[in-house]
Amino acid sequence: MHYPVPPLPQDCLAGRVILVTGASSGLGAAAALAYARFGATVALLGRNEARLEKTYDAIKEAGGPEPAMFPFDLATADDAGFERLAQTIVYHLKGLHGILHSAQSFFQLTRLEHQTLEQWQTLMRVNLVAPFALTRACMPWMLQQPDASVVFTGESHAHDAGAYWGGFALSKEALAGLTRIWDQELELTPAVRINTLIPGPVQSPFRTRTHPGEAPEEIATAASILPWYVWLMSPQSSDIHGQIVHCQPT
Repeated sequence: MHYPVPPLPQDCLAGRVILVTGASSGLGAAAALAYARFGATVALLGRNEARLEKTYDAIKEAGGPEPAMFPFDLATADDAGFERLAQTIVYHLKGLHGILHSAQSFFQLTRLEHQTLEQWQTLMRVNLVAPFALTRACMPWMLQQPDASVVFTGESHAHDAGAYWGGFALSKEALAGLTRIWDQELELTPAVRINTLIPGPVQSPFRTRTHPGEAPEEIATAASILPWYVWLMSPQSSDIHGQIVHCQPT
């Protein structure tokens, strides 16, 4: 679905705690900065602590609420690890109002016969299983909020899958089904909403890997799609749930 983003108050995320996975670089880092600019306290999650510190410092330098860093490996965590993480976030930040699942695993574009079982297991683990498991672990605290939002990050090639995208496309495509299932199961608790956001072609390290010959000026900037990221985390989108939302760069 395509939704126009309404004007957003500068304090539309004030008082909210938002967890961002993949916050050390790319769209995850850009979204974390945007959330902080609109008043949110951001929990930064990623594998690389040094890179997380760069996002942390950028938020502090921009005058945002002090974020928190949580170095964490989505590829190896078990249920107990996800539950400890959720408890730690809530303990230190006194609540949880949103999760942006921006972390992802990707190897390369290649034919299916050249993709290995180990690669597929990692793709499914990071791109699908971890978003489910982390959301499940965080759900008890999100259900305590009057308004909470979970945003999975989809991929345009997953929803129009083609040759060479293989396990990556399938792991991302499954997020749409997960969104719909969870939305139906939350029908009686509408305060928690779940959507999938598809950024589309956008300047990012991931796009450079998949389209190395593309001129950056021919595609959207990260800044042009951030309004959708902020909107889906804000109360202004409280009636949007169970949707696959496509960004429309401004």
